[in-house]
Amino acid sequence: MVRDTNRHFKFDWITIILFFLLVGFGWLNILSASHTGTDINYFDLSQPFGKQLIFIFLTFGLIILLLAVDAKFYERFSSVIYIVSMLSLVGLFIFGKNVNGATSWYAIGGMTLQPSEFAKTATALAVAKYVSDLNTNINTLKDQIRTFVIIIIPAILVLLQNDTGSTIVYGAFFFVLYREGLPKYYLTIGISMILLSVLSLKFGAGITAFIALIFVASFHFLNKKKLRIFQSVLILIMAIAVSFGVKFFYQSILKPHQQDRISLWLRLEKDPDKLEQMKRTFAYNLNESEKAISSGGLTGRGFMEGTRTTGKFVPEQHTDYIFSTVGEEWGFLGSAFVVVLFVLLLLRILHLAELQKSQFSRVYGYGVAAIIFIHFFINIGMVMGLIPTIGIPLPMFSYGGSGLWAFTILIFIFVKLDSNKINEW
Repeated sequence: MVRDTNRHFKFDWITIILFFLLVGFGWLNILSASHTGTDINYFDLSQPFGKQLIFIFLTFGLIILLLAVDAKFYERFSSVIYIVSMLSLVGLFIFGKNVNGATSWYAIGGMTLQPSEFAKTATALAVAKYVSDLNTNINTLKDQIRTFVIIIIPAILVLLQNDTGSTIVYGAFFFVLYREGLPKYYLTIGISMILLSVLSLKFGAGITAFIALIFVASFHFLNKKKLRIFQSVLILIMAIAVSFGVKFFYQSILKPHQQDRISLWLRLEKDPDKLEQMKRTFAYNLNESEKAISSGGLTGRGFMEGTRTTGKFVPEQHTDYIFSTVGEEWGFLGSAFVVVLFVLLLLRILHLAELQKSQFSRVYGYGVAAIIFIHFFINIGMVMGLIPTIGIPLPMFSYGGSGLWAFTILIFIFVKLDSNKINEW
């Protein structure tokens, strides 16, 4: 379905420019992180920077195709797109290629394709379609469950492929639903579970349960809107269950390398010698990343002048740890510039989402912003050691054709939907 020539479209060039600024600056850092000598062939397909440049050129064609398709196509066929995407995830269990312990890629000739990246867009479309349906009321338990199912299906399929990072991204849709009227107690429950989980691992389930008891009792007796005894007891039981359940999940369900990452983050290991051993074994990437960032100072060492970057001290520096290249070679000012670009892009998308006349377009716009924000927040937090190490790329920045094209599709579908709002009543 191509564009109706009788209709008028006005594309948001601010979003488009921010997108290409991030893509361009990202490629410069991929070049710096992956080049092997002074003589550089920019189209050297044996190097990540050469492949990424080809991916970027192909992106222009993808953008033209996305903007040429009729805006209503994305809404009408969102269910079909979602189903096809889920089938592509299921197919990985049969035809998938295992890379670094995750079966998340299809091998196509000399290239690989990661369908989990595209599944995020498909899920955003499906959520927007269901929530905007006239028969859907997000305040009812029935519609809440159905919406959660739409989100949980791809999350489980991705988790079964041992791709924890991509699984966490689906939590971003909580913010979308909250904007559309999801009851506030879901936010309270979510934040409480995160706090209980961290406290349980850090101080023990027993102490955390006792803290929960004091908190619930204080709220029950001191708050003007007193909870019923049954409600207070139920909340306390749930808090205790979470406190002890998290400990069991950590010790019995998580894999050793996942336990070690959390242990290092929360400093759970008490033995200094063993902690240092764990840092050398499991936190090498993080330690080298922090050294690279700190060595950049205010203005950085200069483009392709970073000693830790050119020395290949940081593994996966052109993918998940690309931000460490920014920190070393462009310094605090360059890092701040990247953060500002992302913040401006997020604010612009949210602003445009609020201007949409169609609820489908608004919900999808919030989905776009939420997905980008989770990637941005986790990746930079991981590289700086603020959160546990989670394998997740920096949008439009990290090396990878699947990631670049997936975010291109995610963003430019919204650009198309936004351009069509002048034709809607």
